[in-house]
Amino acid sequence: MKYTTLPNTDIKVSKICLGTMTWGNQNTQDEGFAQMDMALDKGVNFFDVAELYPVPAEAKTYAETERIIGNWFAKTGNRDKVVLATKIAGPGDYTAHIRTTGFSKQALNEAVDNSLKRLQTDYIDLYQLHWPERQTNTFGIRDYKHNSDDKWEDNFNEVLNTLDGIIKSGKIRHIGLSNEKAWGTMRYLEESKYNNLPKMITIQNAYSLLNRTFESDLAEVSHRENIGLLAYSPMAFGVLSGKYIKGLDNENSRLNLFPRFARYSSAQCAEATKLYLKIAEDHGMTLAQMSLAFVNQRPFVTSNIIGATSTIQLEENIDSININLSDDVLKAIDEVHASMPNPAT
Repeated sequence: MKYTTLPNTDIKVSKICLGTMTWGNQNTQDEGFAQMDMALDKGVNFFDVAELYPVPAEAKTYAETERIIGNWFAKTGNRDKVVLATKIAGPGDYTAHIRTTGFSKQALNEAVDNSLKRLQTDYIDLYQLHWPERQTNTFGIRDYKHNSDDKWEDNFNEVLNTLDGIIKSGKIRHIGLSNEKAWGTMRYLEESKYNNLPKMITIQNAYSLLNRTFESDLAEVSHRENIGLLAYSPMAFGVLSGKYIKGLDNENSRLNLFPRFARYSSAQCAEATKLYLKIAEDHGMTLAQMSLAFVNQRPFVTSNIIGATSTIQLEENIDSININLSDDVLKAIDEVHASMPNPAT
């Protein structure tokens, strides 16, 4: 395994992060336990979860993934071997079964306390805001369109002050963002810089061969402000395994179970995937290996969040850390990207 550090800290994390959002829906608790055992054995010390998980989010399965991780900690005593990240859900119809109060002081404190109970731990290493409260273009919406009727008011300072209090209580160690845009990221950084408040040290956004929009503005923010990308969906919901275009998917494949997750299912995505598959096969790799290795090598990526529904998939995904893409492969990838940039957003 390769390791880096969370920005502005001395916390060492594996370049591969274990994603967990299928546990409690597609995966049973025992399967989640097996994945955590394997990941830790292979040197993965960074686990990412959210109160929202498993996905799709439903009231009947709310926070089950955190409970599974907490049960594993209780069974194995491995809490001290894991750098643990979780998230508070943002507001919206999708999360109305959780709360409707956004990132208010009460909501943040209650969410942290409830996550700690479910995770059976007394601290969280990295606590993240799952998506912005304001209306902006997240989750596959390509362009920003301003809504003058948005009732949100600037509360960056208030949120950071609340999180500062929770950090000082010892319940969380560091804070980060998720599904955030350049403006929101810089506003948080501005508030922390000029008001002596905790700094957002990471941003967890989608990033893959099919979605490199992070490079258009946030990559510069990442480098200049030292805020690291935790890349999620590096396999584009399994599309970049090649199984869908090869017809090797089965009825339990994610997009067959949940067809409404169509972010990576367009004709343009399929065409780009075919081109990337050819590059991988021409260079003796699977498309999954090349896709993950590409993300692993990006200089602004702190950790690559991989998810799997089987230990066989998980082992292949973790082993991508041992692949180093040549300049020829990277050039071929960039040529496809230049001709078909960001078919998914």
